[in-house]
Amino acid sequence: MTLLTVKDLTKIFGGLIAVNDVSFDVAKDSVVGLIGPNGAGKTTVFNCITGNYRPEQGVIEFKGADITGMAPNRIVKMGVARTFQSIRLFPRMSALENVLAGRHCRLKSGFLACMLHTPAQRREEKAAIERCMDELEFVGLSHLYADMGGALAYGQQRLLEIARALASDPELLILDEPAGGMNDQETAGLVELISRIRERGVTILLIEHDMRLVMKVCQKLIALEHGALIAQGDAETVRNNPDVITAYLGVDDEKW
Repeated sequence: MTLLTVKDLTKIFGGLIAVNDVSFDVAKDSVVGLIGPNGAGKTTVFNCITGNYRPEQGVIEFKGADITGMAPNRIVKMGVARTFQSIRLFPRMSALENVLAGRHCRLKSGFLACMLHTPAQRREEKAAIERCMDELEFVGLSHLYADMGGALAYGQQRLLEIARALASDPELLILDEPAGGMNDQETAGLVELISRIRERGVTILLIEHDMRLVMKVCQKLIALEHGALIAQGDAETVRNNPDVITAYLGVDDEKW
């Protein structure tokens, strides 16, 4: 079953074509990698999918519904969550409060109920805290729930962003360079975490420059160069594609 479809996507900034007529799909319950050199247009594709950018051309469908140009908050409610290449936590909020911010889109209590602190609102708040503590436990940060987001180590901040995204109940999780800045031990833990997220029934679309990680977790790869699609298919096929090797990997097989 196809969960996400991108058709003829084009995004232009001034006179620069950042993404040029790109099409691909993401199957449910898969892990798909979007690869390419810096400036290839990968994050721009993500920003179009999540509503941060409106494309000049193309259609983006999630579960068969057209989400092209839809507001980011509506896309999150539909079941698409993301992390960012540059970490975007609330540094003066605790780890638990950061994850609760991700859960907010699923809460139903209105302004009046919150002001009056009604029994229903208290039950919902208690359930939200329990759920967010579960997500912190899932990524291995429950013991740091009271620590400020900005005080966590860099690798822990990456994990906290993932916990916050998972708290929104996504069907599709978009990860923008999740291993960026991580050491080898942290990267190995991330590989295991991605596998456990997939086991939860969450589909993953990721950008990642660590090609060893990509080859371990991705069933499908989509390769971009200068905003254009140059290859897509199973990981081994794309790995051996001459255009991908020339554009991204050079001749250094050790990158794989």
